[in-house]
Amino acid sequence: MTSRTQLTAIVTDLRIGLSLATILPLGPSTPVGDGDIARAGWTLPVAGLLVGLLGAAVYALAFVLGVTPGPAALLALASTIIVTGALHEDGLADAADGLGGGTRARKLEIMRDSRIGSFGVCALIISLTLRWSAVAAIAAPRSVLIALLLAHVAARAGLPLFMALVPPARTDGLSAGAGRPAGANAAIALGLGALALAIGFGPGKAILAVILLAFIGLLTTWLAIRQLGGQTGDILGAYEQVAETAILLMAASLFHTSP
Repeated sequence: MTSRTQLTAIVTDLRIGLSLATILPLGPSTPVGDGDIARAGWTLPVAGLLVGLLGAAVYALAFVLGVTPGPAALLALASTIIVTGALHEDGLADAADGLGGGTRARKLEIMRDSRIGSFGVCALIISLTLRWSAVAAIAAPRSVLIALLLAHVAARAGLPLFMALVPPARTDGLSAGAGRPAGANAAIALGLGALALAIGFGPGKAILAVILLAFIGLLTTWLAIRQLGGQTGDILGAYEQVAETAILLMAASLFHTSP
């Protein structure tokens, strides 16, 4: 493969990943085929980097305009939700509703239903409140930038590995259609997440963050296999939300300061 061909493949993967993870009109000009999403899985942390940068920019702008940390944090959070089309929030809500259902078939049916139930509402309220309070507690714009970048990059870094190791619960749907990423793609995504954590938290704290994310991944895997027989797009979204919240809370404990 020539350098030009390699560059074209990388750009195509980036466009697929960004179009999947955000509402930005950056998708490739040709239709996405079977396996393309799995191949582009390594770009998900890169998409997270852009989402985190947007949230941090909104927070910094609000801070410059004299907005206090609480409302500024809410604006930053809103901007990340808008740019991602609430993709992961939707997954969290559907997963919470589904996991609270009856039989496996009923759980999958509930998760496919576009309506939101009590468990889904509660999960969203808890997630949004924790993330908002964490960013507001960090307060200082530079620290908020680091926290948002780490949260959005690291939370997406484990998704390709999760998709590779846990089989789809359905034969159709977003997760089944995406395919299962190759080990190399999952390793690249994990490497990007680990690198971000090492730069932002330092090596020692980064190890703790990796252990925390691994625990979240194992717990999510256990729930998905035990209750659904595998993973779905909603389960992936739920994992991202829990991981993102965990990193923001860790950042709040480390970076808590006054602006």
